[in-house]
Amino acid sequence: MSLDISPAANLQRSLRQCLSTVAALLYDHGHVLEIITLPHRGLERGELKTLKTISSEWATCQQVLEISEAATYNGHGRFVLTAMGREIMFDMFGQGAADCA
Repeated sequence: MSLDISPAANLQRSLRQCLSTVAALLYDHGHVLEIITLPHRGLERGELKTLKTISSEWATCQQVLEISEAATYNGHGRFVLTAMGREIMFDMFGQGAADCA
């Protein structure tokens, strides 16, 4: 008996895995989740480069988040989660993780 998993289910699982990895890497390197969950904040390009250098997982997860439109760059050119990315982060880690108020 094989399980057929839909592309949507695979994407959802990949997004959740990447968001979990991103959260851990941010905490490990002195950041808080609000840096990517608040649309007016975000990670600057230099910070992204540092994270990519420190962890090969970061680059993969960043790519998955961007392709799936769970993350983008805000008006200041900083990497942030989209409304969908924040919603998934909220589902996974609670309101404090994705509170945009």
